[in-house]
Amino acid sequence: MDAYRVDFGRPIALFALSNVALVPHIAQRFHIFEPRYRQMITDAMAAGNGHLERSAPIAVALAGGSNDDPAGLRPVVCVGRLTNVEPYDDGRFEIALQGVCRARIDEIDAAEGSRLYDRAWLRPLAPAEGAEPPMPEVRRTVRSLLSNPRLSRLCVGEFVRGLASHEELPVSAMLDLVGFVTFSDPERRYDLLSHPDCRDRAAIVTRELQELDSLVSLVDRQHPATWPKGVGYN
Repeated sequence: MDAYRVDFGRPIALFALSNVALVPHIAQRFHIFEPRYRQMITDAMAAGNGHLERSAPIAVALAGGSNDDPAGLRPVVCVGRLTNVEPYDDGRFEIALQGVCRARIDEIDAAEGSRLYDRAWLRPLAPAEGAEPPMPEVRRTVRSLLSNPRLSRLCVGEFVRGLASHEELPVSAMLDLVGFVTFSDPERRYDLLSHPDCRDRAAIVTRELQELDSLVSLVDRQHPATWPKGVGYN
């Protein structure tokens, strides 16, 4: 992924979704069936002369912004690259997009003429080179939370504990991966995406894990004898 370079000197295709927020380092699969997005994938592939590693970037945007946001989209997007494209005979695609970096929408380049999809002029959101601190204490905190008897029961517990324990994985990337896997709510994922400073993301991830830990603790303290009419509170 480090070898992939995004050219912010030209507009980038917008893939607007109402319930999905992609973050850097994460790969997601999508079924492409709308004509505008089928054209978007075809154009992205054509830009790389059919080579995935040279295909044009695609920015995943979360729809549902306020009236002040361009085209009703949340202002921060995740620029991704195609890592897999499987075409169907009828023009649909199965694709995989891997998040590369955060960016902010500066200006919408709306669909026009034969182009069916929107593009946008984007501004990258990234800390200065070498500005992200190593933050070993954050890794220890996240690892400790995920290893306690309550959160270790998460269905993704073993996987995210492995991420938190992988010392060669930068903390900034670890926070994106752990947060995305642990939070299923698009709003939580967008919150993670919209903060380029890893210290802010550390606060978000640890707070959410602490709240989840407290919730599981409350559930564990329930006893059938205290349930109203013999049913659980959940």
